Amino acid sequence: MSARFGLIHREEALLVLADGAVFEGEAIGALPAGGVATGEAVFNTVLSGYQEVITDPSYAGQVIAFTYPHIGNYGVNPTDDEAARPHCRGIIVRDLADRPSNWRSKESLEAFLVRWSVPGITGVDTRRLTRHLRDQGAMPCAFGTAGEPALLAAVRAAPPIAGVDLVAEVTTTSMRTRGSGPYRVVAYDFGIKEAMLRQLGELATVTVVPASTPADQVLAMEPDGVFLSNGPGDPSGLAAIIDQIRVLAEDGAVPVFGICLGHQLLATALGASTYKLPFGHHGGNHPVLRLSSGQVEITSQNHNYAVAEGSLTSTEVTHVNLNDGVIEGLASTDAPMFSVQYHPEAGPGPHDARYLFEEFRALMDATGAGSRSGAGVHGGMVG
Repeated sequence: MSARFGLIHREEALLVLADGAVFEGEAIGALPAGGVATGEAVFNTVLSGYQEVITDPSYAGQVIAFTYPHIGNYGVNPTDDEAARPHCRGIIVRDLADRPSNWRSKESLEAFLVRWSVPGITGVDTRRLTRHLRDQGAMPCAFGTAGEPALLAAVRAAPPIAGVDLVAEVTTTSMRTRGSGPYRVVAYDFGIKEAMLRQLGELATVTVVPASTPADQVLAMEPDGVFLSNGPGDPSGLAAIIDQIRVLAEDGAVPVFGICLGHQLLATALGASTYKLPFGHHGGNHPVLRLSSGQVEITSQNHNYAVAEGSLTSTEVTHVNLNDGVIEGLASTDAPMFSVQYHPEAGPGPHDARYLFEEFRALMDATGAGSRSGAGVHGGMVG
């Protein structure tokens, strides 16, 4: 047992990466069974919004390392949850605040982790860890109190998450309705965030459906638009979902807007392919160029896969990442469908790209959806 500032005693713990790199720390949150937790280690560069990050379903299967050194200082509260519970495998921090201080705080971050059975490790040299993952790429990890030999054996035995259907772990099991806007939107829940539903709810009455919902059933609802949400994992492992999006594309009558995993799935349904980035984009400060205007947007991002540029057919690129040239947005040239790789709803992050929800509304109007729903026609197209 070790002491932190003479206040809290924590068990010594280790973080072991798949390549054998070892980092010392102390156990926080829920102690994992057998003293071992595993997952894919990725780093996130946000300065605040740790609760939104931890509760983002897109982190299913992953262990989140925060580059910002002080995490937990303003506690947690129910309003900032992006999902009903966390789906990440754990968190890694440099310094966990033991005593949160904020008028909105309802409990400490550690109490939150314990309540939701999320393990973690603090005291880690996250600067060294981030450099290592940046140079070597995201990789499986194991952490806990079991000792180095057991952790190394666990990480080497951990199954890969590439090609795994992680969406099935996070999607809703039944339909639900959100928002009160004048349009009718059906939102596929691949791991949808509350911030997205709040933005969509200002435009439309949103029917959230499970990821496995057939496209014919969605079209039978006569929506003004269809939304493809964010979600975790490898889009190549979601062939059945891609087939249903392809049906929507072939129908071509209903506007479709995709974000993050929804962007990758839409691109794949339109004939493109995807690939895994070395360490992904996870943070709130990625510069993206909007090609139609030359405007640079600072964006919130959370994804490990991207659309391969040379594979695009029947689409045009609308946005690119200025850090590495990754495709950040596309629009179909044959149907009213568009998508972005980043998170215009933010939560956490800047709001530079929230205009995309308005462009979704404009696209619904341009295809006659507004008049069908009684919302009125305002015109405008995505650009």
